[in-house]
Amino acid sequence: MMIGRSIGETSLNNFEFISKTAPKVGEYVTLNYDGKIILGMIETLIHGSVSLNNDIYDPSTVDMIKAIEGNDFYIKGKVRILGDLNDNLRIPRTPAPPGTKIYLADKDRLNKVFQVKNPLKIGGLISQENVDVNVDINKMITRHLAILAMTGAGKSNTVCIIIDELLKYDGTMVIFDMHSEYVDGEFNNGELNLISPEINPIYMSFSEIRRLINIPSSAYIQERYFREAYKIAINETREGNSKDFLSVLKGNLNDWYESEIFRSKEIKSSEKTKIMDVINKVEDLENKYGFLLNTNVGDILSQIQLGKANIVDLGLSDETTAEVIVSHILRNALRSRKSFIHKKTDTALKFPVFFIVEEAHILAPKNRSINSKLWISRIAREGRKFGLGLCLVSQSPKSIDPDSLSQANNMIISRLVEPQDQRHVQSASENLSEDLLLQLPSLNIGEAIVVGLMVKVPTLIKVDEFKGRRYGNDLDVVGEWRQYKNNQKKETKQTKQTFKELGGDY
Repeated sequence: MMIGRSIGETSLNNFEFISKTAPKVGEYVTLNYDGKIILGMIETLIHGSVSLNNDIYDPSTVDMIKAIEGNDFYIKGKVRILGDLNDNLRIPRTPAPPGTKIYLADKDRLNKVFQVKNPLKIGGLISQENVDVNVDINKMITRHLAILAMTGAGKSNTVCIIIDELLKYDGTMVIFDMHSEYVDGEFNNGELNLISPEINPIYMSFSEIRRLINIPSSAYIQERYFREAYKIAINETREGNSKDFLSVLKGNLNDWYESEIFRSKEIKSSEKTKIMDVINKVEDLENKYGFLLNTNVGDILSQIQLGKANIVDLGLSDETTAEVIVSHILRNALRSRKSFIHKKTDTALKFPVFFIVEEAHILAPKNRSINSKLWISRIAREGRKFGLGLCLVSQSPKSIDPDSLSQANNMIISRLVEPQDQRHVQSASENLSEDLLLQLPSLNIGEAIVVGLMVKVPTLIKVDEFKGRRYGNDLDVVGEWRQYKNNQKKETKQTKQTFKELGGDY
């Protein structure tokens, strides 16, 4: 169906058109010239009238003009050129002549555009919901993904759709679940595997332990004593002489503090204070993070199961614990995959893994240097060579480390209204045009812009609704209050009845 004609100056990248019908932003159009069939996308639309211009200041004048002209209006829009449908969507070398007819793209042509290898169906076009939008799984994982939206716009639903679709392919995911949204989930195409947030200290790096114990790198004396005690405790644990890593650690420090050398006057009181500070920090570590360190568990990577959604439940963990666990898993995964690819080590991680990082702005913050940010960035830069993919999920794009975000060559962006978030996303993605950026505040719940290497063209989609079960929907606060009040009334009534039966007076 013809909807209008190109007008004004046209370029290789875009052109304006005029129409009397009302197409939709995000719809695809075609135009024919020079023997080519060019696909384009409507990125902006305005409704206007030649007579009812901005120089009218009296509403009665508007009434008079409308009575004479009726519904005489025009629709003006801008189309972004996406490429030649007959030449693998290559951008043409000549612009369209002014006056070229513009047609709405038909379903058959669009279905061919969204045919990809190893397809993952994520939804349908906003403009034509009967046209399925498929993304290329290989390009999604190896080139990384970011799912960005304000709270309540549908991030978790999108994540669940992707997990469920990947399970069809025996895909292996590790989800760092910051709010226990997925631990009780049910997926139609596969199973969950819950991984307890526990680490055997023999597999931890010294920097990870030091981060937990909160010894800054500038505290040289504290670090020296702690490092020596750590070496002894690790060796005893590895050799099976002890099952209580923290007790050995603390015992060594206490023995040194009580030794004759430390009791002599040759040791400065400040030195004694430093080792006591370390002992206190180990005790604090035991109280706060003792549950995290477990010498009875194996390497946490060995718990990752092929073809399942592996959930690391961090819902009850504070940010420090989450940071240590995430950095530990990512560091060891990268090391293990390198070992498998280069040396074919049997004990290494033998299959690719897709890491989904919820609350990415916490684990890879823009303005703080933490280990999880370091290893997220490393996976973003190096992971694709070794079969490690990354998905960053966040409602605060402006707070994410820009280096990590810029490595996500694919993005699913739902509603974003804050200008700083919008600009941060645009600076990280070369595929998000200024006109598409302007559409972000107007997206409805479940709608999104998809850009990147996993799709052939930028796309406005309606994400499918996840049909399985997950936790994480907004609480019915009023219902919770009412339920709690009703429970109180029942308890009071039962207590009164009990006293009455016992012959007492409540």
